[in-house]
Amino acid sequence: MHRCLHLAQLGEGSVAPNPMVGAVLVHDDVIIGEGYHKKWGEAHAEVACLQSVPEVWRHLIEQSTLYVSLEPCSHFGKTPPCADLIIRHNIPHVVVGCADPFKEVAGRGIMKLKAAGVDVKLGVLEKDCRRLNKRFVLFQEQQRPYISLKWAQTPDGKIAGERGKRIGISNAYTNRLVHQLRSQNMGILVGTNTALFDNPELTTRLWPGQSPVRLVLDKNLRLPASLKLFDGKQQTVVFNATTQHAHPNLLYHRLHNWNAVVTELIQVFYQMKLQSILVEGGAQLLQSFIEAGLWDEAIVITNQQLSIGKGVVAPQLKQHHLVNVQEVFTDSIHTYANQSNELIK
Repeated sequence: MHRCLHLAQLGEGSVAPNPMVGAVLVHDDVIIGEGYHKKWGEAHAEVACLQSVPEVWRHLIEQSTLYVSLEPCSHFGKTPPCADLIIRHNIPHVVVGCADPFKEVAGRGIMKLKAAGVDVKLGVLEKDCRRLNKRFVLFQEQQRPYISLKWAQTPDGKIAGERGKRIGISNAYTNRLVHQLRSQNMGILVGTNTALFDNPELTTRLWPGQSPVRLVLDKNLRLPASLKLFDGKQQTVVFNATTQHAHPNLLYHRLHNWNAVVTELIQVFYQMKLQSILVEGGAQLLQSFIEAGLWDEAIVITNQQLSIGKGVVAPQLKQHHLVNVQEVFTDSIHTYANQSNELIK
């Protein structure tokens, strides 16, 4: 199952909204086939695994055990049901990491296998398998997107200069990890001042993988069309208080409750089927998610060698615990989890 998880993670950034899944076929303690879900709309892990079995070993499939990190699907989506594929190949034993929380599956794949006489073992490295797909799992179980917060700060807790002046805080290596983080999420959200002062592209140009949908708050529509967000290269949604209309790769969406904007945004993101959102700033927007308690993890980058004096104060986390610390030259990257999130503890 550890090998399944390793394989599954190779699909990170390419399979959403599908989950990452790895599969391994074993005969007499020898792996004779393995595969993973590489790209949304393409072959699932079980299909790739069985296709990888060399012709000389294909007669062993009916005597083998299939390990898969997530319950085989039982419904017709972009591809046929993997449970049917397993049954058709007469695989006698299947070991499953965790059940699929997607309502179209949700135990039906396992039931179909058992009804066909397949011996099924469920729950091997279950916590690890659920954690791997924490964004997918939370979206299915809680009907809201997985929310990650990210900011860079100085040791004295400043994230920008006076009046929001942009200052490069994280180093070049950390910036690549930030782009990796972007590729792991389906949407990336910034506030008006961040869009205006930083003029970010919000893409994954420094890391392979899909760029997220760009999401920006602009209540009074004061952002100029010259910003990189409006270059038309990536789908962009502008949340505002006055209008709702669409252009190619650009949607204006009117919000109605600006006094509880985080709650309404969460609802809209769910309706848009955005399973995960990365909130990149600014400080006020990040703090709004923290105050609402609507966040799952926070990635805080601290440049230990930078001091800027006066500036914009970094957000303050509440009800959190430390999950991981990573040192990248001048930067310390601390990952925190919301205490209410059981998936990443």
